[in-house]
Amino acid sequence: MTMSLKKELQNLNNRIDNCNRKLDAAKGRGDGEMIKKFTDELDKLNKKVSSMKHKQQYDMNKERKSLQDMPFSREITKAEQADMGKLKKSVRGLVVVHPMTKLGKELKIQVMTGYAPKKF
Repeated sequence: MTMSLKKELQNLNNRIDNCNRKLDAAKGRGDGEMIKKFTDELDKLNKKVSSMKHKQQYDMNKERKSLQDMPFSREITKAEQADMGKLKKSVRGLVVVHPMTKLGKELKIQVMTGYAPKKF
């Protein structure tokens, strides 16, 4: 996931919080026009957030599927983890997934795992 997508989601959530505060204030004043403005704005922002989250999930599933389709995968040893640069240079197309990342959790892996088109 790109950083800009994360930033955009954060900005949208901040705007939603802002609108909620302003909406509460407008309700307190009984300002019907402002209440309508902020409820419309909230609907629009919430739709945008849900579509972005759907896109994130779609991209994650696509990436997970492409890794699972790779013909070879195995645990990365501690020695290999110590010199990751050397390992990546020696194995063309290697993708290393850590269990604590979103992708690692999605794949339900317990250890650092490497996925590659050929045996390594």
